[in-house]
Amino acid sequence: MYAGLFIGAVVFFALCYVFYGRFQARVYGLSDDNKPPSELFFDGVDYVPAHPAVLLGHHFASIAGAGPIVGPIAAANLFGWLPTYLWCLIGSAFLGGVHDMGALVSSMRHKGLSVGEVVDKWIGRKGKRLFLTFTWLALVLVVAVFLELSASTFAADPAVAFSGTLYIFMAMLFGVLIYKRGVSLSVVTVVMVPVVIGAVFFASGNEWVQTTFALSKNTWRLILTVYIFFASVLPVWLLLQPRDYLASYMLYFSVLLGAIGMIFGSKFEVNLPAFKGVNPAEGVYLWPMLFVIVACGAISGFHSLVGSGTTSKQLRRETDAKLVGYGSMLLEGVVAVIAIGTVMMAGGILKGGPTVTYGKGLGQFASLIGINPKVGTSLGLLALNSFLLTSLDTATRLARYQFQEFFDMKVNRYVATAVGVVFALALLYYKTGGVPAWKLIWPVFGASNQLVAALALLALAVWVKLGLKKNNAFAMYPFFFMIATTMAALLFLIKANIKNPLLSGISILLIILAVMLVKEAKDALSGHGPSANESGAAE
Repeated sequence: MYAGLFIGAVVFFALCYVFYGRFQARVYGLSDDNKPPSELFFDGVDYVPAHPAVLLGHHFASIAGAGPIVGPIAAANLFGWLPTYLWCLIGSAFLGGVHDMGALVSSMRHKGLSVGEVVDKWIGRKGKRLFLTFTWLALVLVVAVFLELSASTFAADPAVAFSGTLYIFMAMLFGVLIYKRGVSLSVVTVVMVPVVIGAVFFASGNEWVQTTFALSKNTWRLILTVYIFFASVLPVWLLLQPRDYLASYMLYFSVLLGAIGMIFGSKFEVNLPAFKGVNPAEGVYLWPMLFVIVACGAISGFHSLVGSGTTSKQLRRETDAKLVGYGSMLLEGVVAVIAIGTVMMAGGILKGGPTVTYGKGLGQFASLIGINPKVGTSLGLLALNSFLLTSLDTATRLARYQFQEFFDMKVNRYVATAVGVVFALALLYYKTGGVPAWKLIWPVFGASNQLVAALALLALAVWVKLGLKKNNAFAMYPFFFMIATTMAALLFLIKANIKNPLLSGISILLIILAVMLVKEAKDALSGHGPSANESGAAE
């Protein structure tokens, strides 16, 4: 069973990469004869050409986080493994992949700026302001939540804290060796990757590590706050890009363990039903909830912010967009399938949540090649923790970009970063009734994240139709599905939280935002939108 599901997914994704990826590349007219923003606007800070392997590592690590693991496990536990599995395949190939690659390419064709710039040129300045305001607020919330989670994991396990800290310093050394000393990428990779992975084994039983890195959660909050500030403002080649690249090998390693376990794990029983009956009385609906809960395992709005934020500024040639934009989403689909396999073995979510379920599942998979299940579990959990930090630092830099673009790049990177970090800390420390502010509004994040995906698809579809003069059906159909799904999810959220004015109020505002942007896009497609001269954005 496990082997069939995994091999079937890999074959499906490989075929989609070859044929559907080629189709999208033709629509966009990708050509290495066109100079990318990393060359046209090179500044040594944000616009820096990167080797495709390094950029894939950065992009994959940034978009993955815990999303393709937590979402599919939670959904499979609620609805059964079969609908979750099918959605991860279909969603990754025909919705998430289109969304991710489209956001990356459209940004690349608009000076490496965000989807907000695409909205500005092809939908209107009002649409841009609405989009950037919403995405900045969503990113600040992500920074607050991931800062809390990262600080908690560091405080809970000094070995994880040591490994995470080592990643940071190794990344800076990596950046200097590659970009300033001209050392071969393969040489640095071969030396450093074993070091960062071996740090797990070293730290687990080392008394100095256990003592030195045993700090309180609040102390780690402050340390990580300083880290994310510098990760946002320092040159991307010095810290953010190489740290994500090195961290990506932890995920690649966990994918390898998962692949071995799925292919050769015939001895493991399937303990989870293929399909579970839904319970509308308790608000458990297959649609729209499955498609919101899975999120990163199939499609996520956060991906468009990464693709049109950090990644588009680092592509060294246009054709790399297929590998980095489309390929990474399909690889994330593979991670989601492995995550589904772990909850199928467990029979449901284990005590400790989806992350523990995934970690223990990888531990069982690792036992097939002679690795102690406890060590395999630790490696799986470390991979998750390292990606929490990756998503944290990337989200901070993305919030900086969104803030600067809102003010037409008239705010410097230090001020823009500081504003975002201060707001994130406010969400952490401000409490209402003893509950931190971020916890009060976090329930709306799932729907808001998918709303970003829908609106990014809409911006892409308008650009393809008006800018490229091509058929935009491949983007419009996913948009229609995602906007309907998101609206339904928000309505259910309002109904369930009618007595909570904060959550229901935010949900209503999101619906209003979506309606306004859709109207702006409709006007643009009907010939009543802004002209290129009015927006001033470069195609």
